[in-house]
Amino acid sequence: MMLQTPSQTVGPYFAYGLTPEQYIYDFKSLVGNEMVNPIDYEEAITVTGKVFDGQGVVIPDAMIELWQNDGQNQLFGRFGTGTDAQNRFVFYTIKPASVNGQAPYITAIIFMRGQQVHSYTRIYFSDEAELNSKDEVLNSVPDDRRHTLIAHKKGSTYEFNIYMQGDNETVFFDI
Repeated sequence: MMLQTPSQTVGPYFAYGLTPEQYIYDFKSLVGNEMVNPIDYEEAITVTGKVFDGQGVVIPDAMIELWQNDGQNQLFGRFGTGTDAQNRFVFYTIKPASVNGQAPYITAIIFMRGQQVHSYTRIYFSDEAELNSKDEVLNSVPDDRRHTLIAHKKGSTYEFNIYMQGDNETVFFDI
């Protein structure tokens, strides 16, 4: 009788296999953090943040993927937190458009050591209060936890910190 083998934790192989250029390996990455070139898009935004553990300590070797599809733009990016001096992730993209009255959002997938399955969340935008108030998925989250899904605007940058555990734990979706 053959049994399924147990899951293994993901990582810490991200730098070599998934973000080689970022970590100065001499072969090309399939994708990076520049989902659009900010020079080519006047409406380009920056999404930045940190990943924190249950004690509020920054995780220096997480990898974040962002996916967005608003029907007109299908964009994908990947970035590890290990080469930024502040251990941040930084993405250059455009804010997605609203689809069918939903609030614009970006899907974020978090990979890090110790996880057996990666974590999924969404990034909503603080300057979309009206659409956020009508979004079915966002409003399925309890009031006191919704703030964990909102990126806060500072100029053309949106800051979105991810808390893996603890009092500020980000809402993660079971997909």
